Amino acid sequence: MYRALSIFLALSLLLLGCRSGAAEGYELIYSMEPGTSPAAPAATDSSTGTDGAAPRYRIALVPKGVGIDYFEYAAEGAREAAADLGIELIYQGPASADADLQMNTVKQLIDLKVDLIAISANDPVKLVPVLRKAMEQGIKVITWDADTQEEGRQFFVNMVEPEMLGRHLLDTLALTMGEKGKFAIMTSSFAAANNNEWLAWIKVQQRDYYPDLELVQTVTTGDDLNRAYEAAARLLADYPDLNGIIGNSSVGPPSAAKAVKEAGKAGRVKVVGLSGPNQMRPHLLDGSAQMSTLWSPKKLGYLTVMLANDLLNGKLPKDGEAVSGVGNIRVNGDMVIMGEPLDFTAENVGQYDF
Repeated sequence: MYRALSIFLALSLLLLGCRSGAAEGYELIYSMEPGTSPAAPAATDSSTGTDGAAPRYRIALVPKGVGIDYFEYAAEGAREAAADLGIELIYQGPASADADLQMNTVKQLIDLKVDLIAISANDPVKLVPVLRKAMEQGIKVITWDADTQEEGRQFFVNMVEPEMLGRHLLDTLALTMGEKGKFAIMTSSFAAANNNEWLAWIKVQQRDYYPDLELVQTVTTGDDLNRAYEAAARLLADYPDLNGIIGNSSVGPPSAAKAVKEAGKAGRVKVVGLSGPNQMRPHLLDGSAQMSTLWSPKKLGYLTVMLANDLLNGKLPKDGEAVSGVGNIRVNGDMVIMGEPLDFTAENVGQYDF
């Protein structure tokens, strides 16, 4: 029976300085080239280096939305990889997790003639035409964190196996709830491919192994903290006998924990889900949340840029390949799998800083 709940070994993570400031409008661009204007990055020769050395590429990392802690930590890792490789990185995305705004971002990157776009897709279908347009113009495209349909990219850099993660998330809730009671799920969007896969496996795990757990409602947050808090508060009001909440994206668990604490239900309504240790530390320590699960977003950003650079140099990822700074990756078809997630509790959360 699939009920094993693993607490994974701690990873030592060093963080770079935090981002400061914000660009006007919905876009935010980082360039590895000091003094470069965001509107017009310095010209880069992607065919040969100026001294005959390896090519200097421009790689664009596109998050679902800027200003979300999870993606900012991923950008830290991406910038570190770009510095190690001596390439230019552009970090640009919409101010909110919106597929239409993300399409505009991709169009701008096409105009900038970047060499590769790595995108965490807000919609697996809607973004495909603009990504295909990029590829038709010689720009390579990969996805990371959240995938598109396969015709929209060359491969997908995933964090973990979707089935394992979805099942594991429900296992963590079942453990804290004594395997019985009513629970709700807070997910980012019904259009996001990764959230939908995890959601599907959560439901399969409940159906197969936890007959005394009842899912009462699934709500969306749009990856917005305020919206997530309001959704959690409504769940508590609508279901006075609610026993647990799973947050299926990084803003869900801290927002649910805040609502649970303010409702005076800390410890009675269990909160688990996907979120980092820095976001969840106060909630885990005060008992308004019981467990959070995540991988290192910084490592994911680092891996994405390393594999993007390899692709530009004609190298595809291989199963079992050792990636410096990350470890051994797995490859399943056109999906790269970084590794296993980490679980954070009140007992171990002090060991982590991301």
